[in-house]
Amino acid sequence: MTPAELSFVAVNSVLIAIAVLLLLPISVLFIECVAALFPNHSRSTATDTLRPRIYVLIPAHNEEAGIGATVAPLLEQLTTGDRLIVVADNCSDNTATVARELGATVIERHDPEHRGKGYALDFGVRFIANHPPDVVVIVDADCRVMPGSIERLAQLAITCNRPVQSTYLFEQSANPSPKTAVSTLAIIVKNWVRLAGLNNLGMPCLLTGTGMAMPWEIIRRAPLASGNIVEDMNLGMDLAISGYSPLFCPEARVTSVLPQKEQAAKSQRTRWEHGHLQTIKTQVPRLLKASLRTLRLDLLVLALDLLIPPLSLLVMLWLVATAISLLSLWLGASHIPAILLGIAGLLLVSAILLAWAKFARSYLPIKALLAIPLYILWKVPVYFAFLLKPQKAWVRTERDVPSDLPR
Repeated sequence: MTPAELSFVAVNSVLIAIAVLLLLPISVLFIECVAALFPNHSRSTATDTLRPRIYVLIPAHNEEAGIGATVAPLLEQLTTGDRLIVVADNCSDNTATVARELGATVIERHDPEHRGKGYALDFGVRFIANHPPDVVVIVDADCRVMPGSIERLAQLAITCNRPVQSTYLFEQSANPSPKTAVSTLAIIVKNWVRLAGLNNLGMPCLLTGTGMAMPWEIIRRAPLASGNIVEDMNLGMDLAISGYSPLFCPEARVTSVLPQKEQAAKSQRTRWEHGHLQTIKTQVPRLLKASLRTLRLDLLVLALDLLIPPLSLLVMLWLVATAISLLSLWLGASHIPAILLGIAGLLLVSAILLAWAKFARSYLPIKALLAIPLYILWKVPVYFAFLLKPQKAWVRTERDVPSDLPR
């Protein structure tokens, strides 16, 4: 075999491997999106049993301006015996004062060397350990919880003795930019469509960040004290491996607001996506190994779900690989990579369109999808930054607080 022939064999092998590596997560995404089209698989919450005692835990760092809009509606969902506890974590403003005046129990933590949500949650759980509740519900300080969601999450957590994740979405401004609209669609796919698909298949899900309920006996042993920038995602995998795979509760809903300032939005997406990519690198092998060792299907499913990178990166990788495969085909290489990538592209486009049609069409016009290329270009520096200097430290996202929110 000549050197030229050897080169073509090597190129074909590499391209086929790349095509297969892309086809796998795209196929998983497509299956999840198709499964989400079916009616919700709702689990019984045993409403005829006694209501569990609920503690809502809110980690907060310098949230003076917006904490009132989170705390006040939550207090309305609680009953006698329940508590709402705000962990004012390394605050330099009046977060503690505002929350305390509204009626929340406030504990203050000062440890500049250990910053981040995980440390704040661990501090809160240790605080309530002497008089524990039946269920702890974790809510971020910038979120709004739909009425009835707290009790629904708690009942499901007690009934199934598992962690439970709500539907966590982001509200749009009155006139969102095309970039914001596409970002909203990506979050809908990640936090709603894919979780709904897994739920309909009878499978567990990853934790997405807020609106999470856990029975006391589970959360008291959970490894919370961490500075990981995507601590919730890692916590979900730790719990799954220990035998408590999280469940999705589509009826419970928590919302937040995407930052409108360019720098704040970029900072938030950088933290999320760098953390996601680091987690793929470290946790997919861990889940696969645990799945093989214990022969547990739920861990295999979580590994495959985690293998799906951020949607914009997945589209970007597919575009680059397809362009290279078509160029190689024109130069005489095998047609197999182009065929595999063509199938992957069809599945990818179908998944996005199905998700938009069922879950986002009512408030995202189809013209918003035309902004996907611009959104991907905006994200390119985020991914290059991951290759050069991935973000590892927790950084609070600057909030956009409307002037009419309660303080």
